[in-house]
Amino acid sequence: MPNAGGKDRKNRGQTPRRPGKAKAKRTKLPTAAERIGPIIGGLAERYPEARCSLDHQDPLELLVATILSARCTDVRVNIVTKTLFQKYRTANDYAAADPAVFEEEIKSTGFFHNKTKSVLGMANALVARFGGRVPDTMDDLVTLPGVGRKTANVVLGNAFGKDEGVVVDTHVARIAALLGLTRETDPVKIEQDLMVLVPRAQWTLFPHLLIHHGRAVCIARRPKCGECAVAELCPSAAV
Repeated sequence: MPNAGGKDRKNRGQTPRRPGKAKAKRTKLPTAAERIGPIIGGLAERYPEARCSLDHQDPLELLVATILSARCTDVRVNIVTKTLFQKYRTANDYAAADPAVFEEEIKSTGFFHNKTKSVLGMANALVARFGGRVPDTMDDLVTLPGVGRKTANVVLGNAFGKDEGVVVDTHVARIAALLGLTRETDPVKIEQDLMVLVPRAQWTLFPHLLIHHGRAVCIARRPKCGECAVAELCPSAAV
């Protein structure tokens, strides 16, 4: 007589198959180098208004606003600088500011102790070494207190029209990874990857496109892949 339990013993420990629709296989995507042009084109068409969202009239205002934007929304910074820029118009004005007063004026941007030290220190350096004017080179900008490569890239690209690098903030880092444009997590290494892929003439524009996309569609906790202009080019899209 056949062993009635043989089949059970053979399949023991295996997860039974559940009836249902098989998951469709996705066509292999082109390389990142092949996709970057269509990605930029698709995002540029979707976000023609993409630009620096920090309000400013000159390089000094943008430099101050960018320092204040650390761990703070651009909307909040613009509210603060609307009044701040009416009072402080030159590097000398900031250099002569009372730190205690300045802290109160920027308090709502958060981390106001460190930001006050950075802004006033930056202003003093501008007065002492650059005649009160914001320098237009990476080498000079990163010597200023509170100014790293990211801040320098913002100022160079948006105030001076110089494409010296790619700004990497949280939106850019996250979406670049989702798009398969980098496997790095360090902002410096991410920037290096993007500088290889993105045409230099678009180094300033590209981060604005990703930032707009991250705020409107590719939201961290609830991405709207069905509304994404570049979903077919994204290896992470739920399509």
